[in-house]
Order: sequence, then C-alpha cells, then structure tokens
Amino acid sequence: MPDTTTVHAIGRRKEAVCRVYLRPGSGKWDVNGRTLGDYFPRPTLVSAIQQPFTATDTLGRFDVKANCEGGGQNGQAGALRLAVARALVKLDEDHRRKLRDLGLLTRDARAVERKKPGRPKARKRFQFSKR
Repeated sequence: MPDTTTVHAIGRRKEAVCRVYLRPGSGKWDVNGRTLGDYFPRPTLVSAIQQPFTATDTLGRFDVKANCEGGGQNGQAGALRLAVARALVKLDEDHRRKLRDLGLLTRDARAVERKKPGRPKARKRFQFSKR
C-alpha cells in the first residue's frame, strides 16, 4: 500500500511534462535519478524551481521525487515549478493565496507557433523582390 503522506502533482510547460511526489523529509531532490543541481546546472533555473518553497517558507521540509520528460531545460524547469506549487496546495490549502499572488499556480500556455505554408518560418517571409 502506498504512503498516505506522499502527494502527487503534474506540471506542464511547452512540450515538457513533470510528475512530482512530495513527502515530508529533509529537503532531498531526486529529478530523474539525479540531484536538482546536477539535473539543472543553471542556478537561475534552480532558484526558479525552488520559488514555491521559498514563497511558503517550506524549503527543506519535503523530499521531492520528480520525473521530467519532453521539451528542453527551460520547459522542464517551468513544469517542475508548477508541479511543486500544485503539490504544496494539495498539502495545505492555506498556501494557495501566496502562490496564486506570485503567479506560481498559473500554467504558462506559451508554446512554439506553427510554421505556415509558403514561408520559411512561422512569421518570417522570403525576401521581397520587386523585379
């Protein structure tokens, strides 16, 4: 039987999907079998991912196990941040107000625009020639 104190949440951004399992603990991170700093080497991404914890003063109180797939580093970091914020709200509904005010519970819907026919890219046009 699974542990009842573990909370599961899913976050998405661009093409990335991240599943997060939060469990009370000492603040250990396991992202696809690696530590947080190992999986996301850029400090800006690490601080962005930890933002839900710092906003709710719960940094170091939970162990995080995450499975990220699809997309790139930025997309996976955004998906992980959303999943952590959603998991914190599941644990304690009082966190919702703080996280909502910082925009951490909103799914970033921006994605790559599709390429149109007869053009080199989504919006770029071929060079115009009058003659």
